[in-house]
Amino acid sequence: MALIVQKFGGTSVANTEKILSAARRAIREVKNGNQVVMVVSAMGKSTDHLIELAREISDRPNSREMDMLLSTGEQVTVALMAIALESLGHKAISFTAAQIGIKTDNSFNKARIRSISTERMRDALKEGKIVIAAGFQGIDDDFNITTLGRGGSDTTAVALAAALRADVCDIFTDVDGVYTTDPRIVPEARRVSCISYDEMLELASMGAGVMHSRSIEFAKKFGVPVHVRSSFSDNPGTVIGPDPESRDVPVCGAALAKNEARITVVEVPDEPGVAMNLFSRIAEAKIPTDMIAQNASTKGRTDISFTVPGEDFVVAQDIVKKVAGELGASGVEYNENVSKVSIVGLGMVHQTGVARKMFHALSEHGINIEMITTSDIKISALVERNDAIQALRAVHEAFELDRDPASRTNIYNSPNQKSAKAEDNSEEEDKEQVSAELVSRLAGMEEILIEKVDLDQSQARFTFANVPDEPGLAAAVFDKIAQANIVVDMIVQSVGRNNLANISFTVPRDELDAVNKLAKDVASTWKCDILQNPMVAKLSVRGTGLRSHTGLASRMFRTLSSNSINVSIICTSERCVSVIVNDEAGEKSFSLSVSEFAEEML
Repeated sequence: MALIVQKFGGTSVANTEKILSAARRAIREVKNGNQVVMVVSAMGKSTDHLIELAREISDRPNSREMDMLLSTGEQVTVALMAIALESLGHKAISFTAAQIGIKTDNSFNKARIRSISTERMRDALKEGKIVIAAGFQGIDDDFNITTLGRGGSDTTAVALAAALRADVCDIFTDVDGVYTTDPRIVPEARRVSCISYDEMLELASMGAGVMHSRSIEFAKKFGVPVHVRSSFSDNPGTVIGPDPESRDVPVCGAALAKNEARITVVEVPDEPGVAMNLFSRIAEAKIPTDMIAQNASTKGRTDISFTVPGEDFVVAQDIVKKVAGELGASGVEYNENVSKVSIVGLGMVHQTGVARKMFHALSEHGINIEMITTSDIKISALVERNDAIQALRAVHEAFELDRDPASRTNIYNSPNQKSAKAEDNSEEEDKEQVSAELVSRLAGMEEILIEKVDLDQSQARFTFANVPDEPGLAAAVFDKIAQANIVVDMIVQSVGRNNLANISFTVPRDELDAVNKLAKDVASTWKCDILQNPMVAKLSVRGTGLRSHTGLASRMFRTLSSNSINVSIICTSERCVSVIVNDEAGEKSFSLSVSEFAEEML
């Protein structure tokens, strides 16, 4: 007998006919000999309607009372679902989150789950009942009703599956799986049969739309298989689990975060404590920062650029203005009309030339790149919002994402077998650690999980400074590098000012001579300056929940700055925060970071 958690979103329970249809799906599983827990959202647009009612009364309604109000939508649905199941001849019982015992912190509108009591649900299941749980909500220590924020019902479903040790969590929605990109923007997008947790985390954080990143964090931490399926058909859907669809191609999908805002703190002193002061203040306001790009300094000063969700821009802007003055920055620049286009794939570590392919695709469509950040499985470019849709379509076409992986042409350089082997081994180690230690960790369920702190002292850093900021810049630079089959790790392009930009990247030290020759050619063509450090250390903190826990990056920066260790380059993603420090500070930085994150590490 399997235990299955089924989640039905708002469109899947939008009216009584659809509620009855969802009820029949649950009964079908019971007749197959399985136990079923259903998690349901509010019907259709009822949550939006409740928000509109509140705003008719107040422009800034009290957060606690908003949670009290919004939680009623799910309470209506659970009761109707129980009535539907009983009308179809099956025993059922509905529960609010408080009745189950979903305990959260007291962050109204975006609460985090701390623990779940399973006793009442298990008793009901033993009695042969289908359990219906209200999604999106919890209760804090003072018995206040809380809500989990955007994507909250997904988070509830996967959290219950983790707590109950369910065999699978089925997410029923109005699409029939996870696609290579949003099919509403790119009709050629292809449904993938399976996708890894890490790939889905990166895509979910960038607006892939099918599931929210917090639910995938749960799934990865607790090893919950997630099956995204259509509520309206029996198509096979997409399985989210430990393995990708293919390791032979570098890119599994592309995503667009359309409503982004970029903030740049201009010419701050390049010294310990600057990044810590800035990002700790932003973290205190619980504002998630996404792309963080600090480029190499010139004349003792550097720019720090980062993006925030559009809805957080006004608050972030006020904070940054105050901090910039305290830091002695020469100014602050903003752009509220930018979007982030990204490509994601575990196979990137196996291939060189992936960045070049992406930058070429954008250049060929005349799209200028404002910022670049990279991780081991993601490359992101910030573009003007007017170019966003064209940019997404361009990279989707360039990587042939409409085609099955086995049929794609060989558009990359030869595989980097050394990197591939190292990544595979580390993944296996991570899986063993997770399976051995995490399944019993149900207190503080949404805490950060640090999987690894890494130190790489084999790299050198190059910067092309004061390069003309125009379409084709990144493509031209990385064309030459890819043609020489040089493996590039971190890539950071800062925001162009006065029509000039900086591009920094790291390469293996044994490639130093080859890169120097290429750098001279690039500098001659683009009339730019070359800055380099032949011996740097790359410190990386990798884990799950890094972006949704807004304070991790600032903790890392605080730890280093309090020990007078300066950070010269910053690069972030959903799963990783990486910084470049001087080589002589590498081992100390590593030791300090391991100590700082010891409680969150496996």
